[in-house]
Amino acid sequence: MHASSRNIRAWRGQPSPAGAPHDQAGPRTCLPAVAALPLLLAACGGSSLGNPPLPADTLTAQAACTALPSTHTLAATTLTTTYVPAGTQRPGGAATGAFLPGHCVVRGATDPRTGIDGKPYAIGFELSLPDSWNGRFLYLGGGGNDGILRSTSLSSSISGGTPSPLGQGYAVVSTDAGHSGTSAEFALDPQARIDHAYNAHDKTAVNAKALIRTRYGRAPDHSYFSGCSGGGRQGMMFSQRFPEYFDGITAGAPAMRVSSGATIAAAWNNRAFTTIAPKDASGRPVLSQAFSNTDLQLAADAVNASCDAADGLRDGMVQNTRACRFDPAVLQCSGSKTATCLSAAQVGALRDVFGGPRTSAGQALYTGQPWDPGIAGPDWRNWTLGTSTTATPNSRYNTLMADALAREFFTPPDPTFDFLKFDFDTDPSRMAAFSAIYDTYADTTLAAYRQRGGKLLFIHGMADPIFSAQDTVAYYERLTARNGGRAATESFARTLLVPGMNHCSGGPATDSFDAVQAMVDWVEKGIAPDRVVATAASSSSAFSGRSRPLCAYPRYARYSGTGSTEDAASFVCAEP
Repeated sequence: MHASSRNIRAWRGQPSPAGAPHDQAGPRTCLPAVAALPLLLAACGGSSLGNPPLPADTLTAQAACTALPSTHTLAATTLTTTYVPAGTQRPGGAATGAFLPGHCVVRGATDPRTGIDGKPYAIGFELSLPDSWNGRFLYLGGGGNDGILRSTSLSSSISGGTPSPLGQGYAVVSTDAGHSGTSAEFALDPQARIDHAYNAHDKTAVNAKALIRTRYGRAPDHSYFSGCSGGGRQGMMFSQRFPEYFDGITAGAPAMRVSSGATIAAAWNNRAFTTIAPKDASGRPVLSQAFSNTDLQLAADAVNASCDAADGLRDGMVQNTRACRFDPAVLQCSGSKTATCLSAAQVGALRDVFGGPRTSAGQALYTGQPWDPGIAGPDWRNWTLGTSTTATPNSRYNTLMADALAREFFTPPDPTFDFLKFDFDTDPSRMAAFSAIYDTYADTTLAAYRQRGGKLLFIHGMADPIFSAQDTVAYYERLTARNGGRAATESFARTLLVPGMNHCSGGPATDSFDAVQAMVDWVEKGIAPDRVVATAASSSSAFSGRSRPLCAYPRYARYSGTGSTEDAASFVCAEP
C-alpha cells in the first residue's frame, strides 16, 4: 500500500523514505493535473535505484490518486488518499480469495464543525476508484446508527452473493452519515440528526460524483445505490428527496417507519417477552430465557407443518407466504410445560408479537410479523431475546433500538428513558416530529423518480424480527394503487421476498444472491428481476447447496413437480 504522503514527495522530487522509489536525476516538479498525467509521466521517468519501475499505467494511476487532494474543488472538504496496487489486498482484508485490482482509496471529511455538545463532527466518506473503471458508480448504504465507514472493497449488505463491486471495476462510496461512533449519542446535536436523515447522503453522493469526474474526466455512465436496514431507508430517501441521483436503487429490509413504527414494535415485543421471562434470584427477568432454542425450533416446525406444503413441496421453507395461516395455540401445553409444547404465557407472547403493537383502544401502531420458520434463526434471537444469561439484556431491541428511540427518535431527546415503560397511547406522538424528516413510508407515488426512469427493487426477509416484511408489502401495494396498477408499477418497482431470511441475511434461507447484477441488468439491459436465483450460504448447514428463485411479488416459488428439489431450475414463479 502506497500512502499519498510518500507519493507526493516522490512526484515533487523531494527525498523519499529509505527504500522508496525516487528519481536520482535531480529534483523535477512532476505533480501534474490529473488529466495531464499520461503525457508527463514519460518526462518524469522511472526509478533508477536498481528496482524495476512500476508499469506506466500503474504509475499513472498512482499519481492520479496522489494528485486528488490538491486538484479537487469540493466545498468545505479535506481529502487524504492511499493507493493500493493490484494483487496486494483482498476484499475486506480477507485472508483468501481473489485479490483486488489497483485502486485509489479516498477518504474525505466534509463540513467539519463543533456540535452543541462540544464534540467534533464532519461528514466522513470513503471512495474507492479502480484503475480500470467500468463506468459504474455504486453507493453502499449503511445501517444501525451508522457512525462508521463501511469498507468500499465489500459488497452491499443485502447482496452477499455479489463479488466485490470494486473488484469488478465499480467506483464505490460509503459514508458515516455525519458522525463517528455507533451509539445514538450524536443525535443530541440537531444538525447531526439532519445529517443522519439525509444531508450527509446528499453531500456524499455529490462529492463522490465530482471526484469521479476529476479522476476519470467524465461522469458515471450509470449510478446505483444498494443497502439494507438503515441503508434501505437511505435508498428510499434518495428516490424521494434526490430522485435524479441514481438510475437503480436496491432497498433491503427498508427501515421506512423506523422512527414511527418499527421502534414502537420493538418496545412492544420487548415488553411481551420480558413479562414472561423467568426471574433470577433477585426477582429480575432474564429476557433470553423467555424462549429456549428448543422452544423456537418447536414453533418453527409448527409453522412448517401448517404452511410449508402450500408451495407444492415440503422442504422446510414457506414460499407461498400469502397462504400461510398459523395459530400458536396448537403448541400450548395441556398441563405442565415440556420440551414438546409451549406454556400459555409463551403462546400469548407470540400472539402479541406477531400481531403487532396497538394502543389501549386497539389502534394498530405498526404491522405485525409474518409467520415463518426463520423464527428459529440465530439472528431472530439476537434481535428479540439476546443471549445474556443475566438480567442485563443484550438483545438488539435493548442495545440498539432503545438507544435510538431515546436520543434520536424522541423530540426532544430523552436519554434516560426506560424502554420497558414506553406508553403506547402517548409516546408515539413524541416520535412524529423526527419521523417527518427521517421516515420514508409516506411517499407512495415516487413520481419524480419514476419519471426520470429510475428503477427500485425492494428485498425483504420473511423472518426479519425488526422491520416486518408485511410493512414492505403494504407499502408496495400502496405504490401499486397510486401508479396505475401492477403492470405499470412493475415497470419501475419490484419486491422480492426471501422466505426464512432474518434481518438482511441469515436464517434457514437461500439468502445469497447477486442483487447488484440484477439491478444492472434491469437498468442497462431492460431485463426486469422477475426471477433472481438465490443459494443457501455455506453457513446454512440445513440447506447447504440448495437454490431457489426469488420471485417478484406477489408471485412465489412453486415446485414444478419434476427435477431436483434442491435446484432452482425445478421451480416456477407462480401467481398466488
